[in-house]
This record gives sequence, structure tokens and C-alpha cells, in this order.
Amino acid sequence: MDAPLPLLVVDAANVVGSVPDGWWRDRRGAAERLRDGLVPYAQTGVAGLPGPVEVVLVVEGAARGVPQVPGVRVVAADGSGDDRIVGVVAAAVEQEPERRVLVVTADRALRQRVHHHGAATTGPRTVRP
Repeated sequence: MDAPLPLLVVDAANVVGSVPDGWWRDRRGAAERLRDGLVPYAQTGVAGLPGPVEVVLVVEGAARGVPQVPGVRVVAADGSGDDRIVGVVAAAVEQEPERRVLVVTADRALRQRVHHHGAATTGPRTVRP
């Protein structure tokens, strides 16, 4: 049996908010730009995850409704984006315990929560230099 694709989960609100580029004027547009910037990682991999990689962008608030594109699945949080990210990680690990999971966020509390499920973490600069 083939090993499962590594999973890259991106905390859209945290990553978008890491650069003061006016994102607050168009939160949805900022999330769409981030989504589009993630597309190459689906094939090339990132931060020690060799490609191909399953890429999941978790959006919340005004960014809900951002559509997915080939290479990036978009998951909208009905409530807390952090809770949705933990849910995505927990489900992935439950289905395939050997799967490598990397979460992109600078949120310390979220990092601890996903570490509990066996995920590794990295900061926003990994996907947004």
C-alpha cells in the first residue's frame, strides 16, 4: 500500500494577518491570494514535506466562501478557525495514523493543540516569504 500524501494545513487568518499589507480592507481577496500562492506546494512540497502534498486552507469569517482551486482544498470554519484546523488534523491522523501533517500558523495555543494530535508546525513565512 502506498504511503498517504503528506498534509499541509494552513491557518488562513493567521498567515494573512502576519503581513500588514492592507489585508483588512479585503479579507476575502487576501485569502484568495494566499490560496493561489499555495498551489505550487501541492506538487513541490514545502518545509521538509516532499511533493506531492495535500494542501488544505482553513478560512473563517469574511473569507468563508473562498472557492477551492486545483491543488488547494478550502475548508470554511463555521465558528472558530482554530477548532476547525484541529478537527482537520485529528480526522486526518485518525484515518491514517502514519500520515505526516504540517500546520502553518504562528498561534501558540493552536500549535500546542495540533501537536497533541501528532502534527508538526511551522510559521507563516514558510508559505508567505
